[in-house]
Amino acid sequence: MKISGVEIQVVQGDITRQEDMAVIVNAANSSLRGGGGVDGAIHRAAGPELKKESSALAPIGPGQAVITGAYRLPNQYVIHCVGPVYGVHKPEDELLASCYRNALRLAEKQQLDSIAFPAISTGVYGYPMQEAAQVMFKTIIEVIAELKHIKKIRIVLFDRPAYELHRQALEACQAE
Repeated sequence: MKISGVEIQVVQGDITRQEDMAVIVNAANSSLRGGGGVDGAIHRAAGPELKKESSALAPIGPGQAVITGAYRLPNQYVIHCVGPVYGVHKPEDELLASCYRNALRLAEKQQLDSIAFPAISTGVYGYPMQEAAQVMFKTIIEVIAELKHIKKIRIVLFDRPAYELHRQALEACQAE
């Protein structure tokens, strides 16, 4: 799907293997030292240099984002976003939207042409996936008008059910 010249893709795959993307987004914790899920996978693939650089930028709070090098990953950069813990950090929808907004703005500031996102906060942070997908796509569509450099936004989902849910959510946004 294309909106204002920006291609939005939803794919099933491994975010650490998005070789054609300039930057990938990490669903990080506030310490930026790695953890489980997407965060752990990105840190393992990037190597110990990522932990050293990212932990020097910590702590960051829900909705905030910082950028680091990608080290052993095939990308130029990693943007680390701390999503809200559902039911704890309020207002969840605005904090989640801030993750996507801030990541896109950081990538744009670096004049990058492509960015890959995971489904932020939908793992151990407990954000319901359907609701999170709606916040994600609504925010991305709102920010697209500001983008001059980014030409491709990819949402990378690890399993088939998450992929299907996000594909349908994107189609629903397109229909609105």
